[in-house]
Amino acid sequence: MIPPEFIQSLLARVDIVDVVERHVPLKRSGSNFAACCPFHNEKTPSFTVSATKQFYHCFGCGAHGTAISFLMEYAGLSFVEAVNDLAGQMGMTVPESQPRARVQDTSGNVVSVEAIHQTLRTAMNYFRGQLKLSEKAIAYLKQRGVSGEVAAKFGLGYAPDGWQSLTGEFSDYQSAVLMQAGLVIDSPEGRRYDRFRDRVMFPILDPKGNVIGFGGRVLGEGEPKYLNSPETPVFEKGRELYGLVQARRAIREKSSVIVVEGYMDVVALAQHGVENAVATLGTATTDIHVQKLLRQTDHIIFSFDGDRAGRAAAWRALENSLPELLDKKQISFLFLPSEHDPDSFIREFGRTGFEEKVRDAVPLSEFFLRELKAGVNLHSQEGRAQLSQNAKPLVQKIKAPVFSLQIRKRLAEEVGLTQAELDREYGLRPGMRVPSRVLARPARRAPSLARRLLKCIVAQPSLALDPGISSPDEPTAEGDAVPEVVGFIRSAPAAVSTGALLHGFTGSLHEALLGEIQGEMLTEWGDDFDIEAEFRKVLADMVDRERDRKIDALLKKSEREGWDEQDKELYRQLIAPKA
Repeated sequence: MIPPEFIQSLLARVDIVDVVERHVPLKRSGSNFAACCPFHNEKTPSFTVSATKQFYHCFGCGAHGTAISFLMEYAGLSFVEAVNDLAGQMGMTVPESQPRARVQDTSGNVVSVEAIHQTLRTAMNYFRGQLKLSEKAIAYLKQRGVSGEVAAKFGLGYAPDGWQSLTGEFSDYQSAVLMQAGLVIDSPEGRRYDRFRDRVMFPILDPKGNVIGFGGRVLGEGEPKYLNSPETPVFEKGRELYGLVQARRAIREKSSVIVVEGYMDVVALAQHGVENAVATLGTATTDIHVQKLLRQTDHIIFSFDGDRAGRAAAWRALENSLPELLDKKQISFLFLPSEHDPDSFIREFGRTGFEEKVRDAVPLSEFFLRELKAGVNLHSQEGRAQLSQNAKPLVQKIKAPVFSLQIRKRLAEEVGLTQAELDREYGLRPGMRVPSRVLARPARRAPSLARRLLKCIVAQPSLALDPGISSPDEPTAEGDAVPEVVGFIRSAPAAVSTGALLHGFTGSLHEALLGEIQGEMLTEWGDDFDIEAEFRKVLADMVDRERDRKIDALLKKSEREGWDEQDKELYRQLIAPKA
């Protein structure tokens, strides 16, 4: 685990403007910077980066966060990857975050991750060179309709039909790094040979563009048809997606991603202009795949064959998607005719035909209920009870509050129960509190004292150290957030910046509220706004409100039962002019 104090130190040194501008062109707008949002399509810039507060905020789609969250959202990096990326740029060493930076093989040889990456890139370049020399590999790709331009875009290559072809590229064929990279196999007899032979090669890249493995498609009728790199220190099939680097721009432009099952599906779709597709690597869709894609886009479309195997794969994808669902995101399922996969379908019906299928994709909720109801007799009490029990463990996985509520309402109707009865059956408390981030905010009104106080503290976290702060007596999201934000700042081992504060509440119930406050700071406060003066005014207003509350309580007591001498003295003190 990376220590929180390191994150705070990193965010204090990083300039978010530099981080964002490496990926998105920014234009100065007063003291801030603006651009068209990289997370949704727009023609008028609504994406703002604050150099003074070190955060970004989009007034169009609501995206907001710090330099770390920007890299996670934009580049699809994990938290650790984003921290490592920023720390490397700052010349900082991340404590306890690089356990695999150096790995040891079974013979005790130590190999660096950087050496593995470099070896795989060298192999990719070798395979690409060999493709130009192989008539049958070129003929195969032409027969599949792949142009030279698309082959180059995906770095396609060819592994020659020889047992030790890589000896021509690597002078030390017995090197430990070749084994760690998954490029060779050592037989029980002690003979080493190439893992990939006579195959069209598909390089697999991580989000930063490093080569981490390969998929190889056999030429002819050999088995297995597709061969993947083994699990290595840099490659885990359950975490990676083929084509994500190449598809990233199209995914942002279309605000959606299509998940297919094969390398050639991705390449064929790109060949026909559908460039927002990625593929799982010969494994079922995992929760990590879903997490990674939901950081990239608002809509995931799983495309599977319409046969039994395709529907089974779709159901596994649905099960692994349920815990990752967000109310502001969408997941759909596209089923092609049983005789087609995306590659064959788009070659026969073209881009228009495929995009029509995409538009007809089934929402997750419909697929969920349709599959659960299949084979269940809803005309009998036993069948309805069976549906309820089959759905129970799946519904309990759903964390998105609004989506969960909608699904439970529909299920209750199907099984003939009230929603309250179904919730009790599922172990859910009736009237469970919906997190503040999903509640609709009422029409615009004057901000509460708690909101004004929270805004000051977010803008200038050191104000939280003021001993005059008291927790606002407000049954609101803002009232709940103030003591937690103040406590976070006061318990930190070092000074907390706005960026570090926002990062500290990522994923919490208060994240959306703090995001709203970011936007208000940008729109309501000018460059010369006096934050400390506003803070003092809020504290004074809070004192006045508490005084008025006590006066009101005394007056009600007077009407009800009269005052004693202590009440009279307190009243005189409360109404006395301020010194």
